[in-house]
Amino acid sequence: MNSVDACFVYVLGSLGKGGPRTYVGWTTDLEQRLQRHNAGTGARSTRGRQWRLLYAERLSTRTQAMSREWYLKRDRRLRKNLLACMA
Repeated sequence: MNSVDACFVYVLGSLGKGGPRTYVGWTTDLEQRLQRHNAGTGARSTRGRQWRLLYAERLSTRTQAMSREWYLKRDRRLRKNLLACMA
């Protein structure tokens, strides 16, 4: 597997105003994606908050990353436990 081909699925956490939040996404460049979220140029739902990377997985294909993202978005227990580690 070439690092260019690698994809990542990730969970971000924020304790900003409006309460704690998580965000799940996938990318090919984890560091750049986190910077974009924190700069306000990421997904609309992440704007106006400071985000921390709580969890990431490396996968070999885009299809695998998108499938895992779908699963993690529905795993509320995992996301709640990850937020608890932030506090």
